[in-house]
Amino acid sequence: MQNSLVKPLGSRMARGAPRPAAVLLLLAGVVAVLMLNAAESRILLTLDDFGAVGDGIANDTKAFEDVWKAACAAGDNTILNVPAGKTYQIWPVTLSGPCSSEIKLFISGNIVAPESPDDWGSSDRRQWLHFYKVQELKVTGGGIIDGRGQQWWAQSSCKGKLHNHKNKRCTPQPAPKAVHFEDCHGISVKGITLQNSQQYHLTFTRCSNVEANYLRVTSPEDSPNTNGVHLVDSYNVHVKDNLISTGDDCVSIVGNCTDVRLRAISCGPGHGISIGTLGENNSVDYVEKIKVDTLFISNAENGVRVRTTKSGGGFARKVKFESIVMRNVTNPIIIDQERSDHLEDSSEAPAAARAVQVEKINYIDIRGTSASEHAVTFSCSDAAPCRRLSLTNLNLTRVDGHKASSYCRKAFGRSIGTVIPESCLSKEDFVQQVPGRSEEDDDDDSDS
Repeated sequence: MQNSLVKPLGSRMARGAPRPAAVLLLLAGVVAVLMLNAAESRILLTLDDFGAVGDGIANDTKAFEDVWKAACAAGDNTILNVPAGKTYQIWPVTLSGPCSSEIKLFISGNIVAPESPDDWGSSDRRQWLHFYKVQELKVTGGGIIDGRGQQWWAQSSCKGKLHNHKNKRCTPQPAPKAVHFEDCHGISVKGITLQNSQQYHLTFTRCSNVEANYLRVTSPEDSPNTNGVHLVDSYNVHVKDNLISTGDDCVSIVGNCTDVRLRAISCGPGHGISIGTLGENNSVDYVEKIKVDTLFISNAENGVRVRTTKSGGGFARKVKFESIVMRNVTNPIIIDQERSDHLEDSSEAPAAARAVQVEKINYIDIRGTSASEHAVTFSCSDAAPCRRLSLTNLNLTRVDGHKASSYCRKAFGRSIGTVIPESCLSKEDFVQQVPGRSEEDDDDDSDS
């Protein structure tokens, strides 16, 4: 049988005509494309085939849901296309799996959110584009996903430095995550732009085997909580070759994450690369085997940060920060274990607070300029001092030409090679060994 190309029948259907489930499944089966010179069949579906308008004004959510259902039910590998030259306004939607086969979501055009929070009505305000229990999904195409979060940011004036009780539009309700993958496996997001998210731009929760590469992630410097890539309880994640410029962390890692690789990222402005906050709300968090290298961080509040609360438990360990250039960064290297959370400040705080153990954090070949006096800050806890920190070949100077310095509290480790500013780490001998652990455990570096 010779290869053939079948024109999608959806374009022949009158716009707005009823599309019962049987028609959708028939359409999915008929719109089969056999790629030229390829043995494996593909199915090509577009939003326009399912009635989308694409003028940036109409509500195209139903078309998006219908085309996803057809793609998910198809037996062959499917290409789901968001056509170029059009803008599709999508309300909050959950796209669920598992699906019958691999899906490629090819975003060539624009996907935008409703501008006003009031337009969301009774919709789920925790997330906008939500992918749930999906496997083997590839998102690519060079298009734009725009959260249009300006009005959400304006309502966040009840938070942080912008706190104002007199602001009538102030709401304690958190803004949505823009693109959220939850309980997913084998996810690849490459070559698209994510911008102006209501809150976090791209979030992975309880996901595995993830790639988030060749992305452009942007929002204004003063936009609140607009993290670039946010990882929660996930493993085997690669975040590489990205440009991230937001109002919060470029990449944040919380919960229980392991085997994470960050590489070749331009970060700033924003809050830099952050592990934590760990231990919030008395939680127990485990983060380990994190490798971060080949970064350029500029005009950011932090460079590379590990942050924990005074309560909670768990650890952050086997972390390597390597080959990083910083320009005008307020806290180039920082560990902060002194952060309080609402549980600790209330009467419900445990009598004997636990602590998150921070250990085996390596800083290698880091240079650049600090916007503050303390280019290196290790503020660790009495309950669990920082152990086995290592500084190798550091050269961090002040932007204003004055001498930079280091600050240490309950921080133990070593320095190797030339370290500027001079290390303030205490020798490891003064740290009491953690019960149940041996030096052999500490020497197990893995890939860190």
